[in-house]
Amino acid sequence: RRLLQEINDMGMPAACEFLDPVVPHYFEDLVSWVAIGARTTESQTHRQMASAIGIPVGFKNGTDGSFDTAADGIMAARNQHSYVGTGPDGHVCVLRTDGNPDGHLVLRGGKLGPNYDSESIGSAREVLAKGDLDQRLVVDCSHGNSNKDHERQPLVFEDLISQRAEGDTGIVGVMLESNINPGSQKLGADPSTLEYGVSITDACVGWDKTEEIILWADNTLG
Repeated sequence: RRLLQEINDMGMPAACEFLDPVVPHYFEDLVSWVAIGARTTESQTHRQMASAIGIPVGFKNGTDGSFDTAADGIMAARNQHSYVGTGPDGHVCVLRTDGNPDGHLVLRGGKLGPNYDSESIGSAREVLAKGDLDQRLVVDCSHGNSNKDHERQPLVFEDLISQRAEGDTGIVGVMLESNINPGSQKLGADPSTLEYGVSITDACVGWDKTEEIILWADNTLG
C-alpha cells in the first residue's frame, strides 16, 4: 500500500494484475485499472472478484489466443454474484456484488502467434459484438504479441500507435513490460548477485527505450 500511495501522491494512476482474490479489498482504493491474466480469465473466482470491484477490469485472451474465454469473463463480471469471500473487516462472509460494467478485452497473443494486427483486432471485435460487449480494447505488447522477445515490444507498440493514428480509436490502451534496465535474470540462491533494475520474471524493455517510444507516441498522436 505504501508504494501505491506514493505513486498516487505523484498524480500517477496505478494499474495491477490481481492474482490473489483476497488482495483487491486491500488495494482497490489505490488502483485505477486491473488486469485478469490469461491463465485466470477462465477462473470463476476471478470473475466474481472482477464483479465486486469498482475499477475497470481487462480480461486477457487465453493462452491459446482465443477470444471467447475472455468474452465470457467480461460477460460474467458485469452480472451480480453472491459468493463466500473476505469482507472489509477481514472476516469471511457472503459477498454480494453489483456487477462491473467496465470489463473489456486485452489482446496478448497466444500459442498460435500475435494478435495485435488490425485483422486480429477486427476478429476480436466480432466476438465482442456477438455478446453485446464493449468493442474498445487494450493490447499487450509483450507475451505472445512479442513472441516473448522483449526487443520486439517497441515494434508492436509502434504498430499499435500507428493504427490508432490512422483512425482506430477503439484501441484505448497498450501495455509494455518495462523496467529500469532491459532483459531479465534468474533469481538464484544468493540475491546479492542480482543486477539492480533487471527483471527476475519476464524480460523487459529498459527505461531509456520506454521513455523514447512514449514520447514518440505522444508526438504521433498529438
